[in-house]
Amino acid sequence: MRLHVKSGDDSCQNEFLYECHSDSLIEEIASEVIQIFNLQSKIHRLISEFEPRLLPFSGDPKATPLLRAFSEAKSYASKDMIIHNRPLSFLVLRHHFETIERELVANFDTLGVYDSTQYQQLLSDVRLLDKETTQLKLAGKELMKEKQLCDYIGRNEKTKIVLKLQPKTTPPC
Repeated sequence: MRLHVKSGDDSCQNEFLYECHSDSLIEEIASEVIQIFNLQSKIHRLISEFEPRLLPFSGDPKATPLLRAFSEAKSYASKDMIIHNRPLSFLVLRHHFETIERELVANFDTLGVYDSTQYQQLLSDVRLLDKETTQLKLAGKELMKEKQLCDYIGRNEKTKIVLKLQPKTTPPC
């Protein structure tokens, strides 16, 4: 089963394909797609912040591994993966994120970052989704976490559906 996961606010660049079985629990799917969404957000933030700073160092052999890490992570975390019909994997995305982190630490001085506090502040500015307060919606209907995906769409494993991730809204008092 292939899920096309989008942000509920439609303003976000995070959009990806995710693969699972139709008998998967919604809670398991939600957990993993939220992790993927959050990592994808962090990668996009790091790239948008540091890639322009690296332009003057494009020929520098010390910056080459970081430029390569950015390039690989950017292409893997891109919406273009949807066009190519390639789902994202949390493990591969995490590997790209860890590679970027490792290379950033090695190049803090080159980038004008002098301690990890600036780096942590940059990541804390990223809008992350919380497992407890994020809903999965299919055609505007919230998917209940205790149910299986097949309870909503049947057991056809060749189906492709669009899911939206959005924070729970609290009803007005």
